[in-house]
Amino acid sequence: MGKIEEVRAEMVAAMKNKDKERKDTLSALLAALKNKAIDKRSDLTEAEENEVIKKEIKQTQETRELAPADRTDIIEECEKRLAVLKEFAPEEMSEEAIRKEIQEVLASLGLEAPAGKDKGRIMKALMPRVKGKADGALVNKLVGEVIQ
Repeated sequence: MGKIEEVRAEMVAAMKNKDKERKDTLSALLAALKNKAIDKRSDLTEAEENEVIKKEIKQTQETRELAPADRTDIIEECEKRLAVLKEFAPEEMSEEAIRKEIQEVLASLGLEAPAGKDKGRIMKALMPRVKGKADGALVNKLVGEVIQ
């Protein structure tokens, strides 16, 4: 069952339970998934579905971070939305798993003591392996630690 069907089923359950906030969040996620499928003009792959979900999570986090401290209503709403969205988010790679991938890439490139000039090559080989499974900023930070 694809994410669209899964989200739709959860939305129906939320409507039956009269959980308006959960239903609204799922409705927005469903709309985002459908819009991406319409733009692509075919069914979404699992990676594309996960990309849409991560984008929704990121937008909600940005809204929460940009909300003034005295607007607790906005912050609370964002927290509730994030809890619902994270139910559908893919499992993120741990730092240890990312470090292991970095070591494998270094071995495949034949780099024992990588320098700053090698970062581009490392990232180019590494990112396709971790795309959709790990946060790019975290990957960049860990590669930076290996290079130093």
